[in-house]
Amino acid sequence: MDARDVIKRPIITERSMDVLVDRKYTFEVDVRANKTQVKQAVEEVFGVKVEKVNIMNYKGKFKRMGRYTGYTNKRRKAVVTLTEDSKEIEIFNA
Repeated sequence: MDARDVIKRPIITERSMDVLVDRKYTFEVDVRANKTQVKQAVEEVFGVKVEKVNIMNYKGKFKRMGRYTGYTNKRRKAVVTLTEDSKEIEIFNA
């Protein structure tokens, strides 16, 4: 998998902005990516040093539209902690 395929988008919420002080950045990643692939992708794309990666899986929600039912897509979220000597990631400094 290419590094740009592993990281889908940054997750910008109130909680993810609060943990930026601790050098933790939140991304939505591919559901097939593991921690090693996420670490390598973040280091390659943003040019930073990653200390650790925490990954969370989310099941799809059950939704109805009239008589049609189904599930939303399942998602995977990664919280990436940078080392102390690493530079910041620019997209989050808005």
